[in-house]
Amino acid sequence: MTKKPESQALGPEQRRAAWERFGKDHFDVVVIGGGVVGAGIALDAATRGLQVALVEARDLASGTSSRSSKMFHGGLRYLEQLEFGLVREALRERELALSMLAPHLVKPLRFLYPLTHRVWERPYVASGLVLYDTMGGAKSVPGQHHLSRHGALRLAPGLKRSALIGGVTYYDTVVDDARHTMTVARTAAHYGAVIRTSTQVVGFLREADRVVGVKIRDSEDGRTGEVRAHVVINATGVWTDEVQALSNNRGRFHVRASKGVHIVVPRDRIVSDAAIILRTPTSVLFVIPWGAHWIIGTTDTDWNLDLAHPAATKADIDYLLDRVNQVLVTPLTHDDIDGVYAGLRPLLAGESDETSKLSREHAVARVAPGLVGIAGGKYTTYRVMAYDAMDEAAQDIPARVSPSITEKVPLLGADGYFALVNQTVQLAEAYGVHPYRIKHLLDRYGSLIDEVMAMAAGKPELLQPITDAPSYLQVEVVYAAAAEGALHLDDILARRTRISIEYSHRGSHCAEQVAQLVAPVLGWDEDEIDREVRTYQARVDAEVRSQTQPDDASADALRIAAPEPRPEILEPVRAEG
Repeated sequence: MTKKPESQALGPEQRRAAWERFGKDHFDVVVIGGGVVGAGIALDAATRGLQVALVEARDLASGTSSRSSKMFHGGLRYLEQLEFGLVREALRERELALSMLAPHLVKPLRFLYPLTHRVWERPYVASGLVLYDTMGGAKSVPGQHHLSRHGALRLAPGLKRSALIGGVTYYDTVVDDARHTMTVARTAAHYGAVIRTSTQVVGFLREADRVVGVKIRDSEDGRTGEVRAHVVINATGVWTDEVQALSNNRGRFHVRASKGVHIVVPRDRIVSDAAIILRTPTSVLFVIPWGAHWIIGTTDTDWNLDLAHPAATKADIDYLLDRVNQVLVTPLTHDDIDGVYAGLRPLLAGESDETSKLSREHAVARVAPGLVGIAGGKYTTYRVMAYDAMDEAAQDIPARVSPSITEKVPLLGADGYFALVNQTVQLAEAYGVHPYRIKHLLDRYGSLIDEVMAMAAGKPELLQPITDAPSYLQVEVVYAAAAEGALHLDDILARRTRISIEYSHRGSHCAEQVAQLVAPVLGWDEDEIDREVRTYQARVDAEVRSQTQPDDASADALRIAAPEPRPEILEPVRAEG
């Protein structure tokens, strides 16, 4: 199926066209939710030849899918929980992403596992890693390697000598989760899916006992409309129960939110040539290289407050600092932290009272004729979740539905990526930027780099870095608004780029400059620029202040007081039970 190049863009023009199509077209599938699972379902449906629409109340990846531990991994710790099927499935997906589907976005990453017990721990860990190295048919990463204490400390000099008796290295991956999710959505658009953000489902259309579509509301201007389809798929993650309640049908499962908090510190604060995985009494702690930073996380606690803006507390941050400082030669302090983020895992409720032990398997159910729900799972298995959901939804589509083919569909930017990496120097000369900038761009856009750089034609100033966030070129934020579906500063600074967690000012120092850059694309006048900047800075202030609070309730109260960038968003009614 061949589409014009502009069909994969998610810009203002495509947004207007999508609303018009919603009012007149009848779709095979409407997907609710623009996280990685919803975007994956849209891609799966579109590549089966179906007419598909996806609506998202806020922004692509604005919930869980932008707030993970930034790994596309098999879940080593789930081997201990004997979830062999989940691990095998996730490792197979990891291999697909590394080798074909998204090599520009998913990167191999070496981990050090410090050993702390003599005699039994090394063979125990080794046997688990043998499974981990072989279960998913891994070919793109090396296997485990055993180290003495001296060898482990040579790899990670920042660790205390007393913190380990030896070590084992193995490989997993790192990914920019929000960028990956957005790219899945754009790939779906490339194959014909109609994707529209800031479009909230506020009700369901019914004929007798059958769901035949959704009622929608524009989160920007409040206008309402309808989208009709043979089947609706609820892929809203932690909002599953709330959206389910709108349908007046009893759900087949419930979702429980578990809060995970991460902190971001400069790379020079921890001296190590590998990521580090540390055991804690209840789970594991990851120390993951992220550009010029380390990401340290995560926590795992029940959350029953605002689902859109989970707040990190001082207690969460203290917990992470305390855990990581137990093994570091030079302890980290609050002053070392450049960024903090909190996300919610959508866990299937009922298996256990402890969120860290709730299942990461996913569940799919036909809730009513014309309505399918999916929840649970891991980021890594989004593609499997997507085809399971579509297989279930197929019974509500009158025409024959082809099998899933997404294991053979590279994401936008993947084709030609490896060849372009070998041409980094030539590309740098052609565009007049340093080769490290080209590498940065290739690892974000892959073979779409020409499309990004074309936006700077005749505007050489766009090839200059953002003044207070020099990791990014100005052209990148313009492209985010023109082609990647960004509608607000928050979308750009928190998800299309990761400025909100990579700089100690959290994006507030460059908000004005970015707003001025994207204003012509998004049609903002001076009043709208001012509103966007004030709204974003209020968000940053609320987040920073919430992170000084001792408990969830007080942190949540501060965070939700900040204004929403989407002025017409409605909070869904909380489901009972």
